[in-house]
Amino acid sequence: MNKVLGNKKALALFTLPAIILFTLLAIVPIIWSLFYSFFSGMPGVNFQFCGLDNFKQFFTDTNVHQGFLRNIKYVIVVMIGQVGIGFALAMLINYGVNHCKNFIRTCMFIPVVLPSVAVGQLFQKIYAIAPQNGLLNAFLELIGLKFLVTAWIGDVSTALWSLAAMDIWKGVGLYCLIFYSAIIDLPGDVVEAAKIDGASSMRIIRSVQIPLLKPIFRMSLIFSLTGCIKVYDTVVALTKGGPGTSTYMPSMLMYDQAFTYGNFGYGSVIALMILVECTVLTAIINKIFAQKE
Repeated sequence: MNKVLGNKKALALFTLPAIILFTLLAIVPIIWSLFYSFFSGMPGVNFQFCGLDNFKQFFTDTNVHQGFLRNIKYVIVVMIGQVGIGFALAMLINYGVNHCKNFIRTCMFIPVVLPSVAVGQLFQKIYAIAPQNGLLNAFLELIGLKFLVTAWIGDVSTALWSLAAMDIWKGVGLYCLIFYSAIIDLPGDVVEAAKIDGASSMRIIRSVQIPLLKPIFRMSLIFSLTGCIKVYDTVVALTKGGPGTSTYMPSMLMYDQAFTYGNFGYGSVIALMILVECTVLTAIINKIFAQKE
């Protein structure tokens, strides 16, 4: 391996296919979007150079600003929910389950592989209030909390949080498995030394395992962050951006501008700003964990 890894030509040959694929699927579309952002209309139909007009429109469009603010709220709730609950469940499986661990992990991962449309249809039934109460409202009535019964995805005040709850449920199994795999791979001698010193299970988790899992926390937060920023399919499946614009995300606005209204330039600007948002927030997470290190 040392001989192979020391051969620069071999390294270039092995990495070339991946570099070409990444360039075609990631770099070229970004450059293409940047080119389109200086034009109005759509290719072949009133496609004219407009300079920085699309960028000016972006920074003065209150609908876009509200969409990005709405997305930030969604990102914070879903990211913390997916990663936090995933870590808690992984610890629960590691410490509290003695039998059937493989079966439990398999069941928890099922929502991750379900199609977004199927999950959206499922939660529409769960949140339903008409023509009859869905599972959630029926349960609230059963336990005497009828005053909480509401149209969860039909109410502006609850639609975004209902969407967030669905996406937490759908993605938490992935982060549970990531954390569980990392936990069982932690150095056993460190944990054993802590036990010999008289540390309780909670102290081991807080002072030994969590510090050792910081790289996994960082990776999981970045994965969840990028998925939440560009969310599209689950929103369309559950609420279609409604009621009103209460769940209307930047990715949906980008799609509508480009493909519904034929304004490729403005849609490209929104796509670029989504990329900038993702890059900045990822850099912030990396910076936070670097300081803690």
